[in-house]
Amino acid sequence: MNADEWQLAEDFFRHLSLERRLSPHTVKGYRRDLVCLAEFCDRDDIAGWQELRDFHLRRFAALSHAAGLSPRSIQRRLSGVRSFLNYLIRESRLKQNVGADVAAPRAPRKLPDTLDVEQVERLLDIRGDDPVTRRDRAMLELLYSSGLRLAELVGLDPPDLDLEDATVRVTGKGSRTRVLPVGRKARVALREWLAARPELVTAGETALFVGQRGRRISPRVVQRRVRHWAQQSGLPKRVYPHLFRHSFATHLLESSRDLRGVQEMLGHADISTTQVYTHLDFQHLAKIYDEAHPRARPKSKT
Repeated sequence: MNADEWQLAEDFFRHLSLERRLSPHTVKGYRRDLVCLAEFCDRDDIAGWQELRDFHLRRFAALSHAAGLSPRSIQRRLSGVRSFLNYLIRESRLKQNVGADVAAPRAPRKLPDTLDVEQVERLLDIRGDDPVTRRDRAMLELLYSSGLRLAELVGLDPPDLDLEDATVRVTGKGSRTRVLPVGRKARVALREWLAARPELVTAGETALFVGQRGRRISPRVVQRRVRHWAQQSGLPKRVYPHLFRHSFATHLLESSRDLRGVQEMLGHADISTTQVYTHLDFQHLAKIYDEAHPRARPKSKT
């Protein structure tokens, strides 16, 4: 890339600093991206920015991926290139942005962490009869019993519970309401908490779960209490409220194989969101196969 062409990049960096007032750190990132692109152009005998085509940028992305750059980093790099090309269009140096439809490689979907059944049982073995312990036991049992999101849990009011019908009504994302089953142990814990709730709640408070000041419990307090009981149970991994939801979905899918049913209970608008748990289930089955199948086990040394 000759000096005149690179001067356009320098003008772009000045534009980012002076007109858009981006931080020096951010401008440094743009510079790094364009240096990589310029080096790519030199290797492929592309003399100027106006000679770039979409297939060049796809090759640029592919080579970045082959060099070990993550899909997220490649997407950021392409975003920087698109911003530069838009600047050249604004300056009447280009007529179109050839990077507009160039996408980074897809990142592999991260599988959610889960607790196994034994770990859940250890975590839910909460002893004590004081109001705070009763509240915590009811919250954790309900999180696992019904797969609630944290916001759904703290948003509950007592009328949302129907313990005779063994259901709870929750309002999820997009203000969508769904009615979920509540398991036997969760119902026992909730009845115990409802009996103790008057000792903590302040007058006029409508929340099902309240903090020690008697007001609706905050998500942060729930997170702290989950960490507390995880430490008490001796679990070696980090435990947080959403982990109960992941575990609920995984254990239910392992037992029922009913993907649509699990989707409805989780309140997922798109079944592809629920399908991530089928990968967890497959990993579980693969582990069982490796441990149990006579053709999968490694031969013992004689």
